[in-house]
Amino acid sequence: MKETKNITWHHSAITREDRYHLNGHKSCVLWFTGLSGSGKSTLANAVDSVLFQQKFKSYVLDGDNIRHGLNCDLKFQPEDRKENIRRIGEVAKLFVDSGLIVSSAFISPFFEDRKQVRSMFEEDKFIEIFLNCPIQICEDRDPKGLYKKARKGEISDFTGISSPYEVPINPEIVIETGKMTIEQSVNNILDYLVEKKIL
Repeated sequence: MKETKNITWHHSAITREDRYHLNGHKSCVLWFTGLSGSGKSTLANAVDSVLFQQKFKSYVLDGDNIRHGLNCDLKFQPEDRKENIRRIGEVAKLFVDSGLIVSSAFISPFFEDRKQVRSMFEEDKFIEIFLNCPIQICEDRDPKGLYKKARKGEISDFTGISSPYEVPINPEIVIETGKMTIEQSVNNILDYLVEKKIL
């Protein structure tokens, strides 16, 4: 635990295990990563909907939504992207400590940033889900019209076009969103959570 002068970590009277007992399941972060248009938000919300229907405690942290508030002061330069992911990691850590299953839908393009966030969690609490989708399919979808703007040079530092995306080396789950249906993808993730005894 990092110590800061005159600041001491205050331990909660209610433990995470207490919350597990109340909720009937364990907690973790489902870290969805992939190119813009690969389906991160769509799949994260689909998983969240099924968890909710089955009365599991869960929440979605979405990249665009977070930039409307908590990270509205950040731009898209490398240092801002790094800080964006660091902050989300800290927020996700709080959600996990509260006993929730939190789905984090962020491009998070850089390996080192994802590695840093992973290091914040116990080994079985961070589940990296790589949405492996060819950039051509992502561009064809282009739900926000961002690829068109990036190709025209209207957006700088756009992942996959003018800024790199570093593919995860050993993610817990790989979802081929260009080939699989949403239902198949959701079932793959839920099967993993059952296998790891989180649900």
